[in-house]
Amino acid sequence: MNAAALTRVALVGNPNCGKTALFNRLTGSRQKVANYAGVTVERKSGRFKAPSGREFELLDLPGAYSLAATSIDEAITRDVCRGQHPDEPRPDALVCVVDATNLRLHLRFVLEVRALGMPMIVAVNLADAARRRGIRIDLHALQAELGVPVVETVAIRRRGAQALIEQLDAAGLPPLPPNPPLPDLHAEVRRLIGLAVHMPERTARTDEALDRVLLHPLAGPLVLAALMFLISLAVCAWAAPLQDLVAGAVASLGASVAGALPEGPLQSLLSDGVFAGLGTVVEFLPQILLLFLFILVLEESGYLPRAAFLLDRPMYAAGLSGRSFIPLLSSFACAIPGIMATRSIQNPRDRLATIMVAPLMTCSARLPVYTLLIGAFVPRTEVAGWFNLQGLVLFALYAAGIGSALLVSFIMKRWKRGAGEHSLLLELPSYRLPNPLDVAIGLWERARIFLRRVGTIILALTVLLWALSSFPGPPPDADRPAIEYSVAGRLGRVMEPVFAPIGFNWQISIALVPGMAAREVAVSALATVYSLSAESDEEASAQLAPLIATQWPLATALSLLVWFVYAPQCLSTLAVVRRETNSWRSVAIMAGYLFALAYGMSFLTFQITRWLTG
Repeated sequence: MNAAALTRVALVGNPNCGKTALFNRLTGSRQKVANYAGVTVERKSGRFKAPSGREFELLDLPGAYSLAATSIDEAITRDVCRGQHPDEPRPDALVCVVDATNLRLHLRFVLEVRALGMPMIVAVNLADAARRRGIRIDLHALQAELGVPVVETVAIRRRGAQALIEQLDAAGLPPLPPNPPLPDLHAEVRRLIGLAVHMPERTARTDEALDRVLLHPLAGPLVLAALMFLISLAVCAWAAPLQDLVAGAVASLGASVAGALPEGPLQSLLSDGVFAGLGTVVEFLPQILLLFLFILVLEESGYLPRAAFLLDRPMYAAGLSGRSFIPLLSSFACAIPGIMATRSIQNPRDRLATIMVAPLMTCSARLPVYTLLIGAFVPRTEVAGWFNLQGLVLFALYAAGIGSALLVSFIMKRWKRGAGEHSLLLELPSYRLPNPLDVAIGLWERARIFLRRVGTIILALTVLLWALSSFPGPPPDADRPAIEYSVAGRLGRVMEPVFAPIGFNWQISIALVPGMAAREVAVSALATVYSLSAESDEEASAQLAPLIATQWPLATALSLLVWFVYAPQCLSTLAVVRRETNSWRSVAIMAGYLFALAYGMSFLTFQITRWLTG
């Protein structure tokens, strides 16, 4: 490698090996992200300077399990490494990143990459996690057997990539012999593991004992269902004290700010717009973080691949690939990363089916709406002495979304048949205790994303809705609340006949419009609309939940809950579907079937509940 020229290095490795974290550690803010021409796969590149002054361009290639490509991601990685990509010159060297806790899986890819005959380094990442679990790796023995430099990295630590930088900054990497023969991969991996890796027997015995229960064909699904049920109950019950604390703090701050200002548009904006809207959303942060806490703990513990294994067969029977599990699980946080994660699904029909049903997973943005309505209309009573009724209702909403996704995908399978793909192949990681620091960092990241969303999109839409709800002002002889004379009020009256059959009044109809940008906005929109449409100061100062509890019938509340199970109220999701499928037709089909499903199910819910409650 020429020290005077810019050295191009590509990071390669299996998905979830920490490759992108290592890329971020090395390049920091000096990154560029674009798409490869003609496909939706991202091209990430960045630069960093070594202590000697040598400058490197780093390319983060898509994760791949093999160079025998079976997906777009793997094809791009294969072509770039071989110098066959039309828009990407062949890199000067490769850094193959492997997970120190799962070398049995990752070393197979290392052997394939080595056979390319390019200068390369093996970066054994997550070395700290391996040590915590008692796994010992002889780096010198591994280096001697592979014939390439092997270094240890911990991408999440400040100096965790120092050994890799020093190796890259050396005089040069000795090129491998051209096209070394590719050995029997499985046999060679077993030999390397036997020579260089010591796995504690206690870990192996513990894994086997747990898997006998958690992967049992009867006990395994029951445990998984119980975990999902526990999460639903906990989100409603455990977060309630913190939620009340946040709500009280926001209400006190809003009252103090409003009391310090004279009556007028500014006071109305802050009191009826910002604090009435944003405050109602912020108070749901504890519940969202509690949901993510469970997801992160399950992920860190090594349980999630087991859940994928358990669900592979029923998902395949319903018309989804076994590889659909991870994208759909990601969609419980947000449908956008879930849809993007479908790139790993090789079969086009299975990938499209997964994209189409991803919005039916109950994303965290729905939680504020669900919690508001459940808190207002479902009492906090125990059922059978064990279960919380509010938690049972929340679990039923999650189950409705999952069941509907399986039904829709099954119908799509019958409607558009296609060649199936192989069942899901997984190498299950060892169980481990979640690292509290990693979990805390994950929660902080999700809190920051939520608060940034509150401070940008939701704030902007709340202020816009306040303006539309406040202007034009009422005439001098007005005998109704001022909002009814505004642009928003008139729009709500126009929309009301369309939504009246499913029980929605004009206030709800208004809230659905800004809710298209982000589902959480519907809650802040309702708070703003009801604050401005109040007929008395006492009513305006009341919290939203008790206010709607007195003004809405139960049938309307249940209908709105069902609406949010199905309606695609997120323009960002539709935009990502357009990008991932390169088809407006797919966007139209998704929006059309979800709106039709939402309206039809809400209609049935409203009419049946009204008939039952007489």
